[in-house]
Amino acid sequence: MTNIRSIAKLAGVSVSTVSRVLNDHPYVKEEKRRKVLHAVEQLNYIKNANAVHLSKGKTYSIGVILPYLNLPYFGEILQGIAGEALKYGYHLQLFQSDYDRGAELDAFHRLQMKEVDGLILTSRSNSLDALASFINPNVVFCENVFDPTYKKVFIDHYQGIRSALEYLHSKGHSQIGLCLHRRFGTNSEERIRGFFDGSEAACHPVRDEWIFNDCYDLQDGRDVLSAWEEMEEKPSALIVTSDQVSAGMVAEAGKRSIMIPDDLAILSFDNHPLADALNITSFEVPIRKVGEEAFKLFLDNKHPDPVILNTKLFERGSV
Repeated sequence: MTNIRSIAKLAGVSVSTVSRVLNDHPYVKEEKRRKVLHAVEQLNYIKNANAVHLSKGKTYSIGVILPYLNLPYFGEILQGIAGEALKYGYHLQLFQSDYDRGAELDAFHRLQMKEVDGLILTSRSNSLDALASFINPNVVFCENVFDPTYKKVFIDHYQGIRSALEYLHSKGHSQIGLCLHRRFGTNSEERIRGFFDGSEAACHPVRDEWIFNDCYDLQDGRDVLSAWEEMEEKPSALIVTSDQVSAGMVAEAGKRSIMIPDDLAILSFDNHPLADALNITSFEVPIRKVGEEAFKLFLDNKHPDPVILNTKLFERGSV
């Protein structure tokens, strides 16, 4: 097996000279450098990447924890991270958690073992208490965690939902429902808090059966529309936190001769191209920007302020 001793012997130089050449040290005579490189070529030597990483204290690899790979929301965050990582010579290790706490902890163990230089959590299932012993300055959260010492970038979901309610109120709606990915987790909790606060401020009722959970994709949207149709007392409008779900609702409404927005108004989030194609009113959520800023926070060795991003409404025909 070829190693630097073999190279040194063939080139007729010391092991330390070979090491300096392989690590691009500037203080090596050109003649010796040529001999070493010629020996490397003859022996077909490839540097052990792990050894180089250990010597430099970096792997130039960053871990990304995400629950699902097939949802546009997380795909956009990943695109943002990958674009920035490429600029700085980093590659990504993906840890798909499916919101399994053990799978998430495994990624933190990889960080502890120095298999990655840092972690970006696009979404989280473990409590902060459970993660506290693992968290260091190279961990970035894509949510508004309330510890001021943690690096974080997040969308102001609370204000986004409040703005959605105000927009629907301005269109004459007072009976409004909400479709969410999930009820737990900081981002979802902020959406729910915004929904209840906004409804209370307008003195409008909130009914638990009008809050739909586990809404991720087209089929979930179809299911929500079916459940809505069967209700005796229906909300006149739904705030939907995913354009994929909204698209499923619009498609199912067409099959059932339910008129959007006359029978049911749909106000969505993401502003995915799908929303434009189906004429769905949607708030643009700067998801890719979340990923870009998360990677920049990882690189920042100081104690940066949190990065807060806002939504923007695109009016179309579903409200």
